Amino acid sequence: MRKEDCFYLGKIVKKYGFKGEVLAKLDTDEPELYENLESVFIAHGNNLVPFFIEKSSLHKSQLLRMRLEDVDNEAEADSILKSELYLPLSFLPELSGNQFYFHEIIGFTMVDVNYGNVGTIVSVNDNTAQALFEVENGDKQILIPMNDEFINKVDRDKKQIVVTTPEGLIDLYL
Repeated sequence: MRKEDCFYLGKIVKKYGFKGEVLAKLDTDEPELYENLESVFIAHGNNLVPFFIEKSSLHKSQLLRMRLEDVDNEAEADSILKSELYLPLSFLPELSGNQFYFHEIIGFTMVDVNYGNVGTIVSVNDNTAQALFEVENGDKQILIPMNDEFINKVDRDKKQIVVTTPEGLIDLYL
């Protein structure tokens, strides 16, 4: 399994007890969706290694307490501490309407109601205070704030996102 075919679920943050159990901090608004997983991929270098889950439960709402197969003591738990967890993209619940996953809109065309065709979405920058659509228009890069008020429609069939941006925003880049 490759990372490109998976989504980031969370990170193993600490050991629980001395029999190899670990606690994972999940990167989700709905941790209960992942409480009864059969397996998970753990990042080991550039590889994803599958681990079967013998037992799991939510711990203090955002943490998932896991007993993994072949992790039976503190030393083995130490070896996977701070490791990232991944699941196949097929495990993501399907979104509808104007909700979307960042990975699914890459390659969509952005169309502004007033401006017209803005360009192609090449990535999403979520390392800033406000997430930004990174849109390519020829050799220019346009940054559009990912704001619910700007997004009119996510059209999965036409692979486009229709927005209404503040007047002059797109002109700043072109």
